[in-house]
Amino acid sequence: MTPERFAKLKSALARRQPDLTVFMDAVNKSHNVSAIIRTADAVGVHRIHALSTGGALRRHHMIGGGAIDYVQLTLHSSTSGALAALRGDGWRLVAAHAGGNARDYRDVDYTAKVAIMVGAELVGVSEEALAAADERVAIPMRGLGTSLNVSVAVGIMLLEAERQRHAAGLYDSSRLTAVEHDETLFEWCYPDIAERCRQLGRPYPPLTADGRLAANPFLDVPAEPVTQE
Repeated sequence: MTPERFAKLKSALARRQPDLTVFMDAVNKSHNVSAIIRTADAVGVHRIHALSTGGALRRHHMIGGGAIDYVQLTLHSSTSGALAALRGDGWRLVAAHAGGNARDYRDVDYTAKVAIMVGAELVGVSEEALAAADERVAIPMRGLGTSLNVSVAVGIMLLEAERQRHAAGLYDSSRLTAVEHDETLFEWCYPDIAERCRQLGRPYPPLTADGRLAANPFLDVPAEPVTQE
C-alpha cells in the first residue's frame, strides 16, 4: 500500500453515499449487473441490493470488474424479503417504470434516502415491487423506442442523483459512521488481511497516517503444521 494509493482510497471513501442505493429486482444478465455496479461506484453509492435466487449473481465471473471490490452487494432470496429489509431501514422506494402514473425521473428528490428499483430486460420491475413503490418514474423517450437498456436507465437516474447531491453538498465530507468508515477503509486497503481477521474473529489493526499497518494482528497465531508426504 503506497501513500498515494492510500490517499486515493480515502478520498473516494469520503464521497460514499450511504443513503443512495439501487435494488436490482431480478436483473440477471451479467453485463447489465456489471455496468450497474460500475456506475454505482462512479457516483459514490456505498451498497447496492439485488434479488438472486440460488446464488446466481455470485456465479457470474468478473462481475462488475474491480468495482465490486468497492461497492458492497447485499443479495436477497426474494423480492418480498428485499422490500421488507429496505422499508425497515427507512428507504424511500423509487421504481423505474415506463407505464402509466409515472413522473419524470428528474422531478424526484434524490437527496433523500432513496432506493432506485429496476427490473430485468423486457419484464421490468415486478408487480410486487411496483405495488410497494413510493414513486414511479420514467425517462422521457423522444424517439420510437419505448424503453432503455436497464443499465443505461440506472446510469441516467444515478447521474441525476449525483447532480442533486453535489449541489446539496453531500459529497463534501464523509457521511459514513466512524466505525463503518474505518472498517471499510481497512477492507479496501488490505482485503486479504481483513478476511483473515474475520476468520479469526479479531478486530482490524489500526492504520498509520500513510496507510501502513500499525500492528501485526497475527503475531500470536501459531503457524499451520507442514504435512510430510
